[in-house]
Amino acid sequence: MGVQLGAVEFYAGPPVLGAPDNLDEVICNFIGEAQKELLIAVQELDSRTIADAILAARKAKIRVRMILEQDYLVEPTALADPWTLGGQFEENREIHAALLRAGVDVIPDLNPALFHQKFIVRDIDTPAAAVLTGSANFTQTDTGTNPPGNPKKSGNNLNNVVVLHGQRVASQYRDEFERLRAGTFGELHERHEPKPAEVKLAKIRVKPVFAPEQGPEMEIMKQMLKAKKSIDFAMFTFATSSGIDDTMFTLVPSLQRLRGVLDKGQGSQKWAATQPLKEHGVELFQNKAGTGVRKVHHKLMVIDESLVIAGSFNYTDTAETLNDENIIVLGNLEETDPAAIEAQRQVAGYALAEIERIIKEYCEPV
Repeated sequence: MGVQLGAVEFYAGPPVLGAPDNLDEVICNFIGEAQKELLIAVQELDSRTIADAILAARKAKIRVRMILEQDYLVEPTALADPWTLGGQFEENREIHAALLRAGVDVIPDLNPALFHQKFIVRDIDTPAAAVLTGSANFTQTDTGTNPPGNPKKSGNNLNNVVVLHGQRVASQYRDEFERLRAGTFGELHERHEPKPAEVKLAKIRVKPVFAPEQGPEMEIMKQMLKAKKSIDFAMFTFATSSGIDDTMFTLVPSLQRLRGVLDKGQGSQKWAATQPLKEHGVELFQNKAGTGVRKVHHKLMVIDESLVIAGSFNYTDTAETLNDENIIVLGNLEETDPAAIEAQRQVAGYALAEIERIIKEYCEPV
């Protein structure tokens, strides 16, 4: 299903929670269509389904290079006997070992903070160049389709995936991948990184922005300040350290609707922006217990039912200043071309419908 406009695709999952799209299938199909090369940068990989798709690509002579967050390859507390199998992240380590045995060029990340990317670049030097990104890690909880006999790994986190076709946008993600592989992050590269570049895909303005070097928070705030009618969001982690909450405070009186879904587990933390947002009049919802939703893992905003901001970026200070992250802006609130307006409203309408579905089926007011 999803919104498929040729060069721009948007999906929301998982089906086990009533969402329209099978994210496992979207990701595996994207990998399976590779002809030459895959560049994969993802925080966590514990899905055998996605791992098998990567291994199949390698077997088909596709060049595969990967970066994984190293924290998921070691135990939080070192095991007394390092030869002991098991532990919290054993599935991650088993997949990592299988990738190495298959000849996949995979390394742990080099950022001492959080490596929070979730993207794949495919066939960069061909007309079939494309990027897949979004909020989903490549895990059973984020993309899984309820494997038999394993209910705890049943795809019970709500997520989205965006697919973008074209060499211009793919090259930006390729450059980011190479920077990450080189281990230059934070202040080491801020002086020479290029500014975010916009492209047009399916008539829609597409703008990738990477953290920490390009300031996604400022981009989000800039787009919010253009809002005339509404802002709707679904956000896993929303902290008071983010300037996004202050921007919302100023916008509440001028908008017909400023509404958001927060993950209950994250939104109840002392550092969360939940209470200040509520006090300033933002209409807030959170997932109810007993609904089957483990996490509202989206990082999603829809402005004026016409512009979408997605990606890996939570609304926190660490996401802005320390972590490796990305956002993708889809649309232009100042667009005048009727065909472009219609295209971007199709994507925004799909994302907004999913936010509204989550509120209706799984949430309660904060």
